Amino acid sequence: MISKRHLLIGLAALPLAACGGSPEKRAVQNDDVADLTRVILGMGPGIDPEEAARAAALAFAHTRTLAQQYQITDSPLVHNTKVNLGLKPRGLCWHWAEDMEKRLDAEGFQTLEMNRAIAEGRGLRIDHSTAIISRIGDGFAKGVVLDPWRNGGVLFFAPVVEDTRYAWEAREVVLGRRIDLLAVAG
Repeated sequence: MISKRHLLIGLAALPLAACGGSPEKRAVQNDDVADLTRVILGMGPGIDPEEAARAAALAFAHTRTLAQQYQITDSPLVHNTKVNLGLKPRGLCWHWAEDMEKRLDAEGFQTLEMNRAIAEGRGLRIDHSTAIISRIGDGFAKGVVLDPWRNGGVLFFAPVVEDTRYAWEAREVVLGRRIDLLAVAG
């Protein structure tokens, strides 16, 4: 059952949601995978080109699969409103990042690793989770953001240093800070 509060939030967000428009939905092109492969290889020497290509193809394919599974047909703002109203399932970015991390580990990647990051909500924004691919040992700050949610189920990617829309932090850092705050609040 939808609470009165959720209904009011949903109704209040509708004018904003209408401005967001529907996200571009299209089939993944070979150029998309090639572009991400080049960006991954651009992180530095020592990256296996075959691993970079497999990781890029996997990121696009997994984004598409989860976009279908989570029934993403709207912009993120509209979809989030539907999630908060209980009309759509929750968790795309969380599951996507976790799945990508497990898949890279399972496939035995030797030159790339997946990191999980969170941009904490500030102002009107809510927390946003994502995966960041990097060279083994480089950590997320030198990696590439792989964000399946920003464009409503169409994969966004960019080097972390160029992604000024979010202030990414290592997931462990954000969660550790929250645990410390809970301990202080006692």
